[in-house]
Amino acid sequence: MIQLHDVDLKLLRVFATIVRCGGFSAAQAALNAGQSTISEQMTHLETRLGVKLCQRGRSGFRLTEQGVAIHEATQRLLSAVENFCMDADVLKQHISGKLNLGIIDTTITDPDSPLPRTTQRFVSRGHDVHLNVYVGTPAELEERVLDGRLHLAIGHFPIHVPGLLHSPLYQEALGLYCGRRHPLYGSQAEGDELLEELGASRIVVRGYMQQYDLEHLGVSKAAATVDNIEALAILLISGAYLGFLPVHFATQWVKTGEMHQLAPTSLQLMSPFDVITRRGTAPPPILQAFLEDLAACSRKAAVN
Repeated sequence: MIQLHDVDLKLLRVFATIVRCGGFSAAQAALNAGQSTISEQMTHLETRLGVKLCQRGRSGFRLTEQGVAIHEATQRLLSAVENFCMDADVLKQHISGKLNLGIIDTTITDPDSPLPRTTQRFVSRGHDVHLNVYVGTPAELEERVLDGRLHLAIGHFPIHVPGLLHSPLYQEALGLYCGRRHPLYGSQAEGDELLEELGASRIVVRGYMQQYDLEHLGVSKAAATVDNIEALAILLISGAYLGFLPVHFATQWVKTGEMHQLAPTSLQLMSPFDVITRRGTAPPPILQAFLEDLAACSRKAAVN
């Protein structure tokens, strides 16, 4: 019994191409090889198989009886190899299991977030995946990624914690807001004039971005601290505080007159969103696939 090797498959593909093209000369362009090379390959194949496959000469090219049978068998073999490769690709791409994802709150209204597009792309691939989504503060997300309860998390992580890998994702626009009962509601002040007025105002800050918020307002002390954006919005609507909110999230209250954005030209900030994963371990296939889709959707969003 003949034992097939890689070189035999290559020679059989050459043989199939010659038959498809109708001869050695006609197959040169398709095989990107000279006629002498093709002739040598066919001689090698005939020697391996122990049969004469074709007649070639002045009378033209034609298959022998054995050549016809070998060609039919070659077609079946190459078709089976192609089907095997396709099945292997499907198995390689099919992913199953649980993916544990962490996010910070109130990103649902952010049109720049690639997460909805990424989730749609990831799920549409037919993966047999159960998605667990946890909403928490940046500190909670960092802790859960570090101890393995989350595969990845997306949010603001201003301090790079050892043991975590930070990958930039996109930028979120922040504005300074107050509620309609605040004394500065409707103010058009900018620059130094506004900063002077801020000195007499109560400032609410995000605990995980406290120094960032205070430095941009020229204030040394906060009057209130929150660990999520919804709590911050409640304090702003009360009219007792000023603070930074994501522009996309605050828009709904600006439209109804519940909030007013102060100094939109001078105090609109860009805050980075990162993806964090645990450092030092190879990502499992389920995480790797999601990260690839996330990167693709982020690039597409950046181009658009």
